[in-house]
Amino acid sequence: MTIRTAMVMAAGLGTRMRPLTNDRPKALVEVGGKALIDWMLDKLHAAGVERAVVNIHHFADAMEAHLAARAGGPEIILSDERDQLLETGGGLVKAAPLLGDDPIVVANIDALWIDDAVNELNRLASGYDADTMDFRLLLARRENLLGLEGAGDFAIDPQGRLQRFRNAPAGAEPLFYCGVQVMHPRVLKGREITPFSTNRLWDEAMAKGRVTGQVMDAFWMHVGDPETRRLVENRLNSTP
Repeated sequence: MTIRTAMVMAAGLGTRMRPLTNDRPKALVEVGGKALIDWMLDKLHAAGVERAVVNIHHFADAMEAHLAARAGGPEIILSDERDQLLETGGGLVKAAPLLGDDPIVVANIDALWIDDAVNELNRLASGYDADTMDFRLLLARRENLLGLEGAGDFAIDPQGRLQRFRNAPAGAEPLFYCGVQVMHPRVLKGREITPFSTNRLWDEAMAKGRVTGQVMDAFWMHVGDPETRRLVENRLNSTP
């Protein structure tokens, strides 16, 4: 399956990235000389995405100008949250009329990997089955990531479905969400445009057994704060 439409979540305040976000949105913070949002948009376009809906709020004018000046694909469509920041779930609901009726990729701008990026996205999409899934999440193992700590977000049960790691049986492998997922827009229908987290959508779908995951082979980097940005740039500079 090739997914043609993506939603790129770029409206956040980027408070953990301060002072780098004192004069720009997190999406325009550069890593390796390239804005975070351009890393993601280029990756999505290389994987076959033709149109990307991007939500904007923080330094919205700067975001709009940057995206208008981009060369090449994908086509950019703005979902304007200047009036109210809606968090991840609310942002998706507001953008729903722009997303179409087919499965989409939803991506955070602070998810960065360079190894076999297109293949990872294609594997995620090809493993998605709209009849049995509402979400398919890209996941990383603890030893294969940079910039994220904690006990783990999810575990995979014997049937390949996801459950919260805190609810997993003893001995389950902790897996971390990589900021990229395939989602069916039907989960947004009839919802109020109000601030809420995508976690609410996941929990509802997990209760029905309709969330699966794809564990990355590539090394994943979460660019969440200035120190992690420095470490990520060091890794990029040391990669042949």
